[in-house]
Amino acid sequence: MTPEWIETGLIAFTTFFATIGPVDVAAIFAGLTVGLPSRQRRQIAFKGVTIAAGILFIFALTGNQLMEYMGISLAALRTAGGVLLLLVGIDMVMAKNAGLNSTTDIEAEEAHHRNDISVFPLATPLIAGAGTMGASVLLIAQAEGDLVREGIVLGALLAVLLITLVLLLLATGVQKLLGVTGLNVISRVMGVLVTALAIQFIFDGLLSSGLFNAGVN
Repeated sequence: MTPEWIETGLIAFTTFFATIGPVDVAAIFAGLTVGLPSRQRRQIAFKGVTIAAGILFIFALTGNQLMEYMGISLAALRTAGGVLLLLVGIDMVMAKNAGLNSTTDIEAEEAHHRNDISVFPLATPLIAGAGTMGASVLLIAQAEGDLVREGIVLGALLAVLLITLVLLLLATGVQKLLGVTGLNVISRVMGVLVTALAIQFIFDGLLSSGLFNAGVN
């Protein structure tokens, strides 16, 4: 692998890990499935991750065509994606949830009355939330048609989804092991990384937009 491919993989993995938040999802899943038989919990975990994977891969593979159809430039996507990731990162650092990759209070209350939470809220918005959808489109667009780099991005997404599935299957143990403090520490560390990455996306988007060169002849 060339250094560029390694960088693409690291950025993609870090971004997806931060926006999906496998540890946080596992903790919420443990709370929503209290009292359910182990077999049903496993079925919900597999079904939820499968549906989320389908949503995210569709967004990743069709996002560029949708951008072209709507006349959205890569520079605009980089900037908008950076702003969206910045909001996610700030929420993570502050250990708060704004609804981008989490459920609102009303949604959480509704989920507690459902026996099958695989589609809502597990698949979306917990796993395939707005932040992750935007990140998948942005990272594929960043590959600029390079099939190897696109494959690396999709591979990173698949790897994070598999990690998420494993943690869902071990959800109760993860929650007991880390506790609220441990979950918040992980969230804040990843939040700092994704915030810095978001700022870089915004810088890249603004620089590639040509706005700062428009008056220079």
